[in-house]
Amino acid sequence: MYKQTLAILLATTALTACGSRPENPVDYVTYRDAPLVKQVQDGMTMQRVIAIGGSPSTVIDLPHGGTCNNYILNHEGKQQAYYVRFDATGHVDDKGFKTCEQRQQDDDAVEKAKAKV
Repeated sequence: MYKQTLAILLATTALTACGSRPENPVDYVTYRDAPLVKQVQDGMTMQRVIAIGGSPSTVIDLPHGGTCNNYILNHEGKQQAYYVRFDATGHVDDKGFKTCEQRQQDDDAVEKAKAKV
């Protein structure tokens, strides 16, 4: 029983960690001076984010309210996906180096793992 509980706890922890920030640190170093990366902070309004980063490539509606903006960052001919997620009140609640769709898949995986516990 103890081993099974420990295995479930470790699996849930691993999925939670992957869902929260499984980003390549090289992306941050490469794109850290991009306005979206450098200036956007949790709690900012959507209008302020758009003023900083411009119009997003795409916008998706989130299943539990809020929206998510996809951007493409460019640096020396390389492109990198970057998302900025907004809560139901239109304020930044997360951002990172992946697409909104990838972030939603991570959230869904974490929810499934929690449901099994």
